[in-house]
Amino acid sequence: MIRVVEHALPVLAVDAVVRAADDHLGPVGPVSVALDLEAGAASAELRRVQAPLDVGAAVITAGGELAAEFVLHVVVQSRTGAPSRETVRRALTSAWHRAEGWQLTTVAAALSGLGLEPEAAAVLLVETFRDRPGNTGFPAELQIVVEHPGERGALEPYLSNGTP
Repeated sequence: MIRVVEHALPVLAVDAVVRAADDHLGPVGPVSVALDLEAGAASAELRRVQAPLDVGAAVITAGGELAAEFVLHVVVQSRTGAPSRETVRRALTSAWHRAEGWQLTTVAAALSGLGLEPEAAAVLLVETFRDRPGNTGFPAELQIVVEHPGERGALEPYLSNGTP
């Protein structure tokens, strides 16, 4: 199930939130920065990496001071690159696989938190979630967070079947 919610991602009570990151788990965009600030200093220690991660990967850590127990870090770019539709698609696919392995029930992602235009982010969130291979039922729900009612319009064409 996919739901659209107007809520602040850092205080949303779900199993995990999606956080866009670079290949060193640095924040990508204001949504990731807000998550980092709310998660606290202990969470920063969990984001330390020894070597750059593959773009398109996903990593799960504890949520720190967030309402969510976990954070799904989606590696959407290198430190020198920018997110693209393909890197975000691969990273979201990896995130849903990680969430499945951890049997997380509810995951939330901000429409504006992936470094793409809202329409592109909407398509990728909906398609990658609905088209998960070997879907076991985990995660059962994706909550797509919008900042204001106008952003719902970017999602509505995709919620019925994944394509406009």
